[in-house]
Amino acid sequence: MTNYLYKNDLPDVLNLGLEIAIDTETMGLNVNRDRLCLIQISDGNGDAHLVQFEQNTYTAPNLKKLLSNEKVLKIFHFARFDWAVISRYLDVDLKNVYCTKIASKLVRTYTDAHGLKSLCDELLSVEISKKQQSSYWGNSEITKQQIDYAASDVLHLHKIKIKLDDMLKKEGRFEDFQKCIEFLPTRAKLDLQGFSSVDIFSH
Repeated sequence: MTNYLYKNDLPDVLNLGLEIAIDTETMGLNVNRDRLCLIQISDGNGDAHLVQFEQNTYTAPNLKKLLSNEKVLKIFHFARFDWAVISRYLDVDLKNVYCTKIASKLVRTYTDAHGLKSLCDELLSVEISKKQQSSYWGNSEITKQQIDYAASDVLHLHKIKIKLDDMLKKEGRFEDFQKCIEFLPTRAKLDLQGFSSVDIFSH
């Protein structure tokens, strides 16, 4: 396993295939206030490719080309947040998205533990650390611990997807999952418009 760190964009010659796992690191959870600092990607082969952004430098033509490619499946955990972040800072309208958190909430109804750490533990018997989650991602030079943490957030998503797909199909909820994914861009856009804590379907 190798973690590659790039500044501001992916290299020209990198080919990550048609199914990638993606996560983002930001300065906080307010998309409009807390800037995007890092995007990490894996094609499932054990390597992670991290793009660190200098403040207000989001041109990234190679990364945007990959993210906007509708033929490439993008696997996220909590895609609602990452979709909004990528739309806000990279101006990319993501399509062909998968969210392990949505899948988990639909099919793992026997638990309230839907975080990535819990999924790795139960489905893969893999223990990951979330210690660096709240660290300072805006630093010009991130630490090896931060790099390893960021990589761990994408290295297992392909295998988790396979497990969750099997569970969704067994429980007859795969079509419901697909409908949720279709609504996801609208949900993320509502977050960007200030409706993140408002249930528009309530009385």
